[in-house]
Amino acid sequence: MSAVAVSTAPAVIAAEGRISPRAGLRHIGALARRNLLQMKADPESMFDVLLMPVIFTLLFVYVFGGAVSGSQDAYVNYLVPGLMAMMGLNIAMSVGAGINSDFKTGVMDRFRTMPIARSSVLIAKVIVEIGRMLVAMAILLAMGFALGLSIKTDVLHLLGAVALAVLFGAALTWISMLLGLSVNSPQAVQGIGMLVLMPLQFGSSIFAKPTTMPDWLQSFTKVNPLSNLADASRALINGGAYAHSAWITLAWTAGITLVTAPLAVTRFRKKT
Repeated sequence: MSAVAVSTAPAVIAAEGRISPRAGLRHIGALARRNLLQMKADPESMFDVLLMPVIFTLLFVYVFGGAVSGSQDAYVNYLVPGLMAMMGLNIAMSVGAGINSDFKTGVMDRFRTMPIARSSVLIAKVIVEIGRMLVAMAILLAMGFALGLSIKTDVLHLLGAVALAVLFGAALTWISMLLGLSVNSPQAVQGIGMLVLMPLQFGSSIFAKPTTMPDWLQSFTKVNPLSNLADASRALINGGAYAHSAWITLAWTAGITLVTAPLAVTRFRKKT
């Protein structure tokens, strides 16, 4: 049996090297469809996407709105663009635990024995998570409009804010998958994810203006990519200069993807 495994592995790797871009796209499409069917069979996996925007919007508007902005109505236009950045982060960080669980069940081992590009498995997950993020953004905006959100620019700027948040969330998905491929259990992924989520979310301009924070925390918010994303989304929706924050966000997006995507694919090949 070991001889068969040794002889099969090089053949699979060699086959992967001969996969054409067109075949790779077919593999990604098939794997994305598999992930969507899996979600259809388990509707509970969508609860975070459906409920998180509603709960966070109501909670922060009615608990903190009066204290932060003086009124809930004024706070909606500040909060909702910031929550767009938060949605992408939270959804992205949930992927790592799922991919770690897939290895425990042997699903990923079966994928790695197939003559498909290893990257297609992970890219398909990113595509599905982008779809989940878009659903969450739609619900978040619907909640925002119900609570008095007003678009002071136009629909194209609003769509630009959504696209910026989703692109950044897709980049964070690669970090989450790399984490899921590097630790031993889904619980460890969730624990580490929370340690990352909390300071990034609350040490940013998502919920309150950095000018109200201590100097040392303001220094952190200035380099926090979530602050740049929240500021860009806010300017795209409420009006104002957004180019600087948007370009910084795109730079973070490209940098994170270029560094972590190859590392995640390499780790996927080598994980035992």
